[in-house]
Amino acid sequence: MPDAPADPIRLVTAWAGCPVTATEIKGGLSHRIARVDSGDGQSWLMRVLDPRVSEAGLGIPLEQEIANTIQAASTGVGPRVVHRLPGRPVLLLEFIDGRTLDAPSVRDPTMIPLIADACRRLHAGARFANDFSIFRKLEELLALCRTHGLPVPAGYTDRLPVVAEIERALAAHPLPAVPCHNDLLPENFIAAGDVVRIVDYQLSGNNDPAFELGDIAAEADYHPDLTDRLARAYFGEPDRLLLARVRLFLIMSNITWTLWFSVHHGLLKDQAAAADFDYAAEAADKFRQAGRDLDDPGFGRLLDDVRGLPPE
Repeated sequence: MPDAPADPIRLVTAWAGCPVTATEIKGGLSHRIARVDSGDGQSWLMRVLDPRVSEAGLGIPLEQEIANTIQAASTGVGPRVVHRLPGRPVLLLEFIDGRTLDAPSVRDPTMIPLIADACRRLHAGARFANDFSIFRKLEELLALCRTHGLPVPAGYTDRLPVVAEIERALAAHPLPAVPCHNDLLPENFIAAGDVVRIVDYQLSGNNDPAFELGDIAAEADYHPDLTDRLARAYFGEPDRLLLARVRLFLIMSNITWTLWFSVHHGLLKDQAAAADFDYAAEAADKFRQAGRDLDDPGFGRLLDDVRGLPPE
């Protein structure tokens, strides 16, 4: 991977047939991105994929990510793939002229129907190149932590029996897997006019749509009322089983991505330094949120609801 976007710029210039300039965009936690502007007024987004990310278990294999990015574009939700640099893990994407969202924006009740609509359109597309399970990802990341002696938050392994209980409960009434993004932190949403677009398919794969919603709620730190509002915007008028399903996946998002940040901090220290982001602090915060919800008196009711058991 080049140290800066300037290296593949020569190839982009040759493809575009005119000089181009690149401006690196800060904020990405893994791969590197830059806005590319041509002399004739066109703009694109260049995404330089770092193979170390998938090798470290922090993303899907690059060819799968590229295939899923192309598939997401066909739904109109993902950015259009303009060009792939020959022999390089570099994509030139449509530059979406819009507003990158943040957590307060994703918590805005007026934005929730647009986010739900974007998810529905993505999920209605053709299947992605791979499947994804948040439970298998947790096992994979935990194995990496143990293999490399990476620290995890105190008390993490004490929570694993309840993770198994959540998986058993969710298996009682499974939903069909659909093509999911699986990593919908607020910055992966772009509001463009009256629609929301979704970028960055590093962890994409066919998955339970309720996980997608729970992950959104976790990343934007929704309170239960907002989580239920998102579920209703997506499913219509869901019953308590679907609402509980989304809220349990919110917990699984926080408890699993705790390890993502632990692995990233431990195995890709140069990226962590370049991103100017405290991965260890983020891991601790996600685990704190997971613990908060696991210890909530209503947690047992969520398990009963997702199993379809009647209220006592």
